[in-house]
Amino acid sequence: MFEDFRLRAFAEVARTGSFTAAAKALGVSQPAISQHIAELEKFAGGRLFERRRGNAALTARGQAFHAHCSRILDDYKELDGTFRTPESVLVRGVLHEGRKTNILIRKDRFADLDAPADTPADRVLEADGTAILPAFYNTHTHAAMTLMRGYADDRPLQQWLEEDVWPFEANLQPEDIRRGNDLAIKEMTAGGTTFFSDMYFDFEECIAAVEASGMRAAIGITVLDGHPKSQTEAIKDYIRNWQDPTGGRIQLVMAPHSVYTVGAERLKRCAQFARKNGLLLHIHLSETRKEVEDCIREHGTTPVRYLDKLGFLGPDVIAAHCVHVDAEEWKILAKRGVTVAHCPCSNMKLGSGRFPYELALESGCRITLGTDGVSSNNNLDMREEMKFAALLAKLGGDASLLPAEEVFRWATKNGADFFGIDAGEIAVGKVADAILVGLDEPRMQPCHNLISNWVYSADTSVIRHVLCAGRVLK
Repeated sequence: MFEDFRLRAFAEVARTGSFTAAAKALGVSQPAISQHIAELEKFAGGRLFERRRGNAALTARGQAFHAHCSRILDDYKELDGTFRTPESVLVRGVLHEGRKTNILIRKDRFADLDAPADTPADRVLEADGTAILPAFYNTHTHAAMTLMRGYADDRPLQQWLEEDVWPFEANLQPEDIRRGNDLAIKEMTAGGTTFFSDMYFDFEECIAAVEASGMRAAIGITVLDGHPKSQTEAIKDYIRNWQDPTGGRIQLVMAPHSVYTVGAERLKRCAQFARKNGLLLHIHLSETRKEVEDCIREHGTTPVRYLDKLGFLGPDVIAAHCVHVDAEEWKILAKRGVTVAHCPCSNMKLGSGRFPYELALESGCRITLGTDGVSSNNNLDMREEMKFAALLAKLGGDASLLPAEEVFRWATKNGADFFGIDAGEIAVGKVADAILVGLDEPRMQPCHNLISNWVYSADTSVIRHVLCAGRVLK
């Protein structure tokens, strides 16, 4: 624990009334305790204890010192609990797979899903009345755009892109970008999200926000035509020399924006650079009809076929949206091993169209869920994305299409798998990214099917705790 051991020694002598008992309780020698108390008395300018045969009693000065000492030690305890990642956490009395159990997390992974209730741990979460579930992985968003909530409401995507967003964004300063990221991270954490894949400008501000937050992220290095060569080379050098300041929670991703903002040669160079340097690729793809029509007019083919011709597509690519993708294109995406980030609420709000669930599911592509940016969605609620995806799928007339278990996997394990995070499920050896949901909430009762309740009935207010790599974020 982060603290001044002399204060702890003083508090223990005051508690036990004995130098010898304090030494035994703290696992040190009695002379060591005496030395610590002597140093404190020198600092305090007088005796803190009256030494009597076999015991020690606080003097008047010692009583005043004790009041301050207790507050300081309490502050140390709070500091330790807030910022130190515990070596072990015991989640006691939690519901897992239909039965109450105790789950031990050691370092950042689940170590035991059936631990004894008295298992020693650095921290104990009393979880009676809750169930444990995997946390969310938001695979497509623009976190800093939280500052634009409500700014361009009720207009088609192309209109607010051309008339509103770029002038607004041109005036954003780095401190604005940081504030937007901080707001987004708070919202996502409160909603059970422990990871997001971002695509925006001033990526260093996003890195700083994620580092301070304790959550995970894949930070996109956004690529657009028009970037000067000097800036491009500087970014390449930055990537080559970059080291994760969090020790494993952040990864960099190459993020060419789209086929309509990045030319063919830059798309190819971007993919080549990413693959040479071991980075994943993140791109918008076939979000609107206009994007498809413009691509056909300029390149003679659709966006998916165009990227395939360029050699861009592969298992290291996550493509956001894919609303206007035909059956043959879904086969291409599946063949190349592309992962798709579906953003149902954004697609609805912007009028982009209904995601082709039937074709996507038939193709066998790995599908994940994202919120997109708040300017095109109004919130960053992944639980809401699950529900709307499941409901939109059924609009085609098949109530069994995209059942709760499958869309739940889209929101959790599938995203973790693409980004190489050994998580997304509650299992021994897996990284401990999880949420605890309250079963006593009306929206969770009766609980005939936990996953169905979580997808269709609940909201994020039922979340009691959020853990990322065993660290409690909420």
